Amino acid sequence: MTGARPPATIVAAARPDLDPAYGSIVPPLWTSDTFRWDTPDDKPGFDYSRTVNPNRDLLAAALSELEGAAGGVITNSGQSAALLAILRLRHGAKVVAPHDCYGGTFRLLQGFAAKGQIDCRFVDLGDADALAQAMANGIDLLWIETPSNPLLRIVDIRRCVALAKTHGALVIADNTLPTPVRQRPLDLGCDFVMHSTTKAINGHSDLFGGALFARDVAHLEELNWWSNAAGLNGSAYDAAQILRGLRTLPLRVDRQEQSALTLARWLEAHPQVEAVHYPGLESHPGYAIAAAQQSGPGFMLSFRLKGGKPAADRFVASLGLITLASSLGGFASLICTPASMTHRGMPPEVQAEAGIHEDLLRLSVGLEDAVDLRSDLARGFAAALA
Repeated sequence: MTGARPPATIVAAARPDLDPAYGSIVPPLWTSDTFRWDTPDDKPGFDYSRTVNPNRDLLAAALSELEGAAGGVITNSGQSAALLAILRLRHGAKVVAPHDCYGGTFRLLQGFAAKGQIDCRFVDLGDADALAQAMANGIDLLWIETPSNPLLRIVDIRRCVALAKTHGALVIADNTLPTPVRQRPLDLGCDFVMHSTTKAINGHSDLFGGALFARDVAHLEELNWWSNAAGLNGSAYDAAQILRGLRTLPLRVDRQEQSALTLARWLEAHPQVEAVHYPGLESHPGYAIAAAQQSGPGFMLSFRLKGGKPAADRFVASLGLITLASSLGGFASLICTPASMTHRGMPPEVQAEAGIHEDLLRLSVGLEDAVDLRSDLARGFAAALA
């Protein structure tokens, strides 16, 4: 990671140096929807909160520094950030996206494609020949998700960017899973990086948010225009709370990642496990690439059980500490069956092609003690055998 300041320093120092009214260390919450003008002709820096707000600016500045971006837009959800990336495209733009991407991303891109507004092709980005073929007839935007959700596949960002640039395409990376404390796609050549800040960046499972950042100022101006025009900007309150959560992001990811690696190694050796997907395991096909472009394998893993869907259903029903829920990145460990939960919007044949099986379990590792998490998973395995 090549940032001028360490992530822990960036998030701790994100404050309004200083609050001009009282000198507070914690930024105030600026809830006003509008701000005073001195004269009708002199537009102030802050005039209307749908367009600009101090709390959003503070969060955007901290995340921009973490990502090494020129700047970015704080949206009201991760899906709004994805929508913003699409809104800037011309009619009929050609988009190439991962065949195993997040279900919400698939639904959004497929929806625009069905209306004829974009031409979207979903391919295995790890297959160099398939990717080259998908770009052969032109491409405007390459959408990267690495590690992928839920299969934790690793995409070589530098290789994909180099290929996209030969066609004059822009590249966006969904960096929600690794977060900027583990991966900086803009340093690897991407033009945009997006987040669902609902997840690890906030880390407290209590609000929705998103963010889209640009490497170049020209693209930043475009994003700001579209976000304001479409009303996608997040609220002052949510921005303030996300910044509050961001301050502990490096500490949380360190702890969650340590537990995730411990559990992944244990699961890999478990006789009831068909396969484990975690880029921190040397057996993972993307292990070397992940080690080269990430500073750690992250907090999420997925695995398949022997015994199919019936075993998976018994497994999740017996858990007591780990909660069956569809989000990720928060303080509490969550498990889900992507085929019927997060990716249920994908048709069965598309799920099959992507490798999302009914017995696949996705585990977002939280802050609980790893020994307790392993004990809870052991309870699940016992129930799966019943």
